[in-house]
Amino acid sequence: MSQRFASIASSAAKPSTSSRRTSGMHRNNGHNLHKINWSLNTRRFATPPVQENQNATISTAEYHAFSDETMEALLTSLESLVDEAANAAYEVEYSSGVLTLKLGENGTYVINKQPPNKQIWLSSPKSGPKRYDYDAEGGRWIYARDGQSLGKLLEEELSTAFDKEVRLGVEPEEPKA
Repeated sequence: MSQRFASIASSAAKPSTSSRRTSGMHRNNGHNLHKINWSLNTRRFATPPVQENQNATISTAEYHAFSDETMEALLTSLESLVDEAANAAYEVEYSSGVLTLKLGENGTYVINKQPPNKQIWLSSPKSGPKRYDYDAEGGRWIYARDGQSLGKLLEEELSTAFDKEVRLGVEPEEPKA
């Protein structure tokens, strides 16, 4: 422990003998230390806690293969959808693993690869941010908190935005009953 830190720590633990108050230091230092300890030991979340990585079983090469296939399929489908809409405010771009879909008054979707986590992240103007893990058994990217797939969520939201049924074809077809 450095000399400077030791003197600060020891002075904070002892009641102040000085009648002069310094910024934030009051006579009841024990109470202040309690507040500091509580503050340091209490977790506050601006975002939800980190989710358990469901993709620990797939290799990095598999992750890139699955995510690249999904991103390319999304790009192809979204380009066709935007071309059919013939709306100058609509645009789709893909660069460096980030796909951006601008839908004018309907907002902007950002879908990007997150290789360190082996996830695909979505920022939606309708449903907010979500992190998708690959489900190798189902061949889908799944949001762990609600179990919904990336493809199904995008199809639902884009069907509303385009006012027609949208099928992106980024995941296996459900078996017919």
